[in-house]
Amino acid sequence: MYLTGPEQHALRGVFTLLAQDRDEREIRERLGWALLDLLHADQFASFVWDADSGSFGARVALNMDPANLDRYAQWHQHHDPITFVLQSHRRATRVTDVMPQRALMRTPFFTDFLSRDGLHWGMNLHAFEGDRALGDLRIWRRKGRGDFGDHEKALLDLIEPAFAGALQRAQRVAALASPAPRAGNDETAWTLLSAREQEVARCVREGLTDKEIARRMAVGVPTVRTYLRRIFDKLGIERRSALAGWGMPAR
Repeated sequence: MYLTGPEQHALRGVFTLLAQDRDEREIRERLGWALLDLLHADQFASFVWDADSGSFGARVALNMDPANLDRYAQWHQHHDPITFVLQSHRRATRVTDVMPQRALMRTPFFTDFLSRDGLHWGMNLHAFEGDRALGDLRIWRRKGRGDFGDHEKALLDLIEPAFAGALQRAQRVAALASPAPRAGNDETAWTLLSAREQEVARCVREGLTDKEIARRMAVGVPTVRTYLRRIFDKLGIERRSALAGWGMPAR
C-alpha cells in the first residue's frame, strides 16, 4: 500500500493518539478531527450501538447541526436504510457499496437528514469486540469532493485495530475508576431517578452536551447541571463518562 508523505505524517499522528490513555469520547472526537484531514472529508460522526435499547447513543459529531442530529436520535436512526447494513460488514465500507447513490438520494433519510448537513458521499467503520459494539466512525464528504475509494477504505481498515484497542483500554480504566452503584444493580439504581433525571441520563448516553440537553428539555443549563449532580449522587458515580456507559433499560 503506497502512502504519500502527508498520509504517513497523518497516520503517525493517529497511531500516537490511539496509543494514549484518554476516555472514550475524547478518543472518538480527536480521531474524528484527524480523519477529516487524512481522508479529505467534511463531516464526521461517531456513535455506540446499545443492543439493550436498540439505538445508537454516546454521539460525537463534527461539522454537523446538533438539531439535525437530535432528529436522527429521535426518528431517523429507526428509519435508516444504510447504517445497519454497513454495521454488518465490520470493516471500512462505502455507502455506495451497500446502496447506489441515486437510490439513496430518493430516500427520506437522505432528503430529510443527510442533505440538511450536506452529507453526500459516506464511509463507515464499526468496531466490535466479539459481538459487543465498541463504537463507529462515520465519515462524509460533500457532493463536489467525489466518493471515497479503495485507498481510503484501506487507510480506515489500517486504523481499526488501534481504534478498537484504545476504546477497550478506556473502558477498562473507566470501570476501575467508577465505584459500584449503591443500589446493587443497574435496573434497581435506575428506579432511584426521577423521570426528568432519567431523561437527562438518556441524553448523556446519546452524547449530548449540557447546552444541547437544556435545549431539548426546554430548561436552563444550570438546571441540567443540578439534575446531573443528583444523578451522580444517586448512582454513586463521579464522572460523566461513567453515566454515558451506564446500562439503561430500554424505553
